[in-house]
Amino acid sequence: MVCRAQIVLLAAAGKLNQEIAAELGVSENKAGRWRARYAKSGISGIAKDLPRGGRSRADGGAVESLIIERTTQTKPANATHWSIRSLAKELDVSPSMVQRVWKTNGLKPHLVKTFKISNDPHFEEKLRDVVGLYLNPPENALVFSADEKTSIQALDRTQPSLPIVKGRCGTVTHDYKRNGTTTLFAAISMVCGMVIGTCMNRHRHQEWIEFLKLIDGQTDPDLDIHLIVDNYATHKHDKVKKWLKRHPRFHVHFIPTSSSWLNVIERFFRDLDVKRLKRGVFKNVPDVVAAINGYIDAHNEDPNPIIWSATADKILEKVGRARLALDNLQTG
Repeated sequence: MVCRAQIVLLAAAGKLNQEIAAELGVSENKAGRWRARYAKSGISGIAKDLPRGGRSRADGGAVESLIIERTTQTKPANATHWSIRSLAKELDVSPSMVQRVWKTNGLKPHLVKTFKISNDPHFEEKLRDVVGLYLNPPENALVFSADEKTSIQALDRTQPSLPIVKGRCGTVTHDYKRNGTTTLFAAISMVCGMVIGTCMNRHRHQEWIEFLKLIDGQTDPDLDIHLIVDNYATHKHDKVKKWLKRHPRFHVHFIPTSSSWLNVIERFFRDLDVKRLKRGVFKNVPDVVAAINGYIDAHNEDPNPIIWSATADKILEKVGRARLALDNLQTG
């Protein structure tokens, strides 16, 4: 109100809008607007704001609830999820309002996460066994998480990639040449983070036994070895079982089915893929094997212990909520 009054007084003194704006530190539009309102309506013209357009608070709240309901409970007829513009058109509101409601309520229909709840009848038993090894490893023993990363392709791009420059990300061609595959057998130590790994052409029980021999040869023979592995048939082959009987210091612990998230080596495989393989250019299998071995060597130069913090009870509680949600969805 003080600013509006000052604009009117300066206007009465004969000053131009440009001069008023400069003296009061306001825009010329603002100076012109309030002198025009005073000229038209007098004191009442500057004493109160004119009614503004848009929805009232009550209407806005109802529309916000409708946007949330449609976003979370429905899908468009020709798509799997709503976009800002498609929902705005459906509800006859502005795209900016949909965007504002989504941001305020943390709604991101364009994103989706994958999940799989294990149906293993011995889920809890296996979970407690594996998590127990992570949290409280036995004395005089080494705990390893082990698995194979199969079908690693030696991919060569059809054209050279362009480097990253200011204002533009690096590029790679979408197509490629396949130059063969390899399989990485790897085990990561929970106590120190060291990785024992080797690449082989196939992933049968014969190769798995060769990998067990590698672990046997690279670890202290006076320590027991606890291996956490998945339920792949190769790991349960009769000849593998016979080899384990002849090497009693090896103890194998199987994670529940459909629970790869419980196997720590999968994190290492993910990092290897993202940091070294996904953008790599390999003209043959030896090239990709050399890249994998180089990544493992660099990792082992500065390894870190694997810290597992989630207890079995917390995991079971979370899985229980997920199963309940699925049951309600199926029965509903």
